[in-house]
Amino acid sequence: KIINISTDKAIQPSSIMGASKRLSELLLLNYNTQNTKVSIVRFGNVINSNGSVIPIFSKQISEGGPVTVTNKEVTRYFMSIDEAAGLVLESTLFANNKDIHILDMGKPIKIMDLAIKMINFSGKKYSFLPEKDHIQIIFTGLKKGEKLHEKLSYENKFSKTKNEYILKDESYNNLDINIEKLEQELLDILKSQNDNSITDFYQKYIKDSFL
Repeated sequence: KIINISTDKAIQPSSIMGASKRLSELLLLNYNTQNTKVSIVRFGNVINSNGSVIPIFSKQISEGGPVTVTNKEVTRYFMSIDEAAGLVLESTLFANNKDIHILDMGKPIKIMDLAIKMINFSGKKYSFLPEKDHIQIIFTGLKKGEKLHEKLSYENKFSKTKNEYILKDESYNNLDINIEKLEQELLDILKSQNDNSITDFYQKYIKDSFL
């Protein structure tokens, strides 16, 4: 069995990272062999993982601020490392060939609310303007390729599995891919070292991307 660890960023990808994840999904869904079963597990942010906003906020608060939030409306899904690892491993027990599983991460959390709670838990007060003895929250704007809200599925059509926190995605948004042709295109891009050709390549195979 091959289990592909994917991400919410693979849905309508707006970054090379998300597009790479989506392409890896498509490659596996087009991979045919009698002796190997492939499945995909898709979930959002893992607390305290590399790049997680929580350790960033903790460091900013310990240094007296400011705490940087990209947008006051931005939301993200969160799950603990133990939860994510346990559910991924369990999904392998009943995954059939070319299944896509979604981990139920509950409701998305507003990042600004998270920042406020972390400041309050630290014993400090927050403000949106510079104030003495307060931790200032500033809005930096979304980075290029960053989404306001993340999605885990194209159509949110799910069926149940043996675990209520592992859902099977019944959405269909796949593409027939000639793997040998795609591999040759990647080799050509590698030789050319042309950044524009990378974007063109992803847009060719991922029609709903926002690159």
